[in-house]
Amino acid sequence: MRILAAGDHFVLNSLITEALRRVVAGPAEITELTLPWPLTPFGKVAEVDEANDSEDALIEALDGVEVCVTQMGPFTERVLAASPALRMIAVCRGGPVNVNVDAARARGVKVCFAPGRNAAATAEFTIGMMLAALRRIPEAHNSLALDGKWDASHYTYERCGPELEDTPVGLIGYGAVGSRVARVLTAFGAEVEVYDPYVRGDVHGMRSPSLEALLSRSSVVTLHARLTPETKGLISSRELALLPRGSVLVNVARGGLVDTDALCDALDSGQLAAAALDTYEQEPLPAGSRLRGTPDVVLTPHLGGASKAVARKAARIAAAEVARYAKGEPLAHCLT
Repeated sequence: MRILAAGDHFVLNSLITEALRRVVAGPAEITELTLPWPLTPFGKVAEVDEANDSEDALIEALDGVEVCVTQMGPFTERVLAASPALRMIAVCRGGPVNVNVDAARARGVKVCFAPGRNAAATAEFTIGMMLAALRRIPEAHNSLALDGKWDASHYTYERCGPELEDTPVGLIGYGAVGSRVARVLTAFGAEVEVYDPYVRGDVHGMRSPSLEALLSRSSVVTLHARLTPETKGLISSRELALLPRGSVLVNVARGGLVDTDALCDALDSGQLAAAALDTYEQEPLPAGSRLRGTPDVVLTPHLGGASKAVARKAARIAAAEVARYAKGEPLAHCLT
């Protein structure tokens, strides 16, 4: 079996190859192609999303290859048509948005993915962003480290931020990330409320009957929903107006969940005291974005899922799928 490890500078080829060698029984010829992400940004490539613009290099590397393990490889109609030997794509991420799944299915190519690989990392990052926004940590750091000021005003009642204990925190979405965030917030002593119409059973905290009810009671709101046509712009001016004045919004999910202009308006007016964002409607964040000039915003460049453990987990999950395929066993995370 010929396998292509099409890794990048996050999920390294060495991690993929090592994981494959551990679990794939029998002879396997593994070749490698290093894609440039994240040193070059992902984007839309032909009809697929969040991929590296490297169709030609991928087509050349796929010659005679039966299985490909990748994270950002652009498996477009063109690439699939040029790769007749290909029978399986294992994507090292939570969803294979970089694969034309319909075109793969039509050619009998199995498409697998790695659910849950970054849930713990993203949950931890969410809590960090929440604390940074609430306690004004970046602002204080910049004042001391960059401006050289020992700014005692950060200790005044007007400028110091709230703590999580006894603070009403609303979670929108209760999947692998949201449920972890809820558990941590409960340990902090926050008053957790959850809105997710697709989740049944118990939750950590109180279940909200509606999005509107949750927003009206939450001093902090953190987003953990998937971006779909239904959830695009889920948080806009109407929803922000429902929050208690001086609330904080955290988004380490998807940028398209939030209307950026409405968010900036809420920050400018004081309806929001602060926001912490790791994802944006347009990435990379444009130089002229209003967010860059809006006060009380913590901005990071889509780092929530970036940890060494995530890269290792992703490689292991994908390799396990390849091992099942090689043995003729049912696949655990397959769309086709």
